[in-house]
Amino acid sequence: MRAIERSLRVNTQIRVREVRLIDENGIQVGVVTFQEALGRARERELDLIEVAPAAVPPVCRIMDYGKYKYELSKREREGRKKSRNTEVKTVRLPPYCDEHDFQFKLKNTQKFLKDGDKVKFAVIFRSRQITHPEFGKRLLERMAQEVGDLATVERSPTMEGRIMTMILSPKH
Repeated sequence: MRAIERSLRVNTQIRVREVRLIDENGIQVGVVTFQEALGRARERELDLIEVAPAAVPPVCRIMDYGKYKYELSKREREGRKKSRNTEVKTVRLPPYCDEHDFQFKLKNTQKFLKDGDKVKFAVIFRSRQITHPEFGKRLLERMAQEVGDLATVERSPTMEGRIMTMILSPKH
């Protein structure tokens, strides 16, 4: 006796006499006795599965439960295969940045955006640099302008303690 039939046996203790039966082709047979539904399932060498236990009478379906579980896991694997996790790459910049350093960070940012990743910029202020946050904001705005054709600003420059951050997401 299969495990599914056993689970329905537990429900028979509640005195379920009749069930609404759906056959293996998805056609509704109608309301039949539980014993008749179980007999039809065994006759076809399939499982009798309770689909809607709260309905009156409960709805049962005849199907191959192992095949059903396999197809369900197969669909789940396909869904995971097609989904892409977007990473958030962090680019750290000092508030006083030379042109070569800026171009180097810009090149990396463009590569990240072309790969489809989000980019988080962090301008870290040390000691007395915090007295001039406008330098960091100007740097971040320039970066956003340079990669404007590849990205959109998801979060504009904001100060969080001694760190000014901005997030860019790739355009699709």
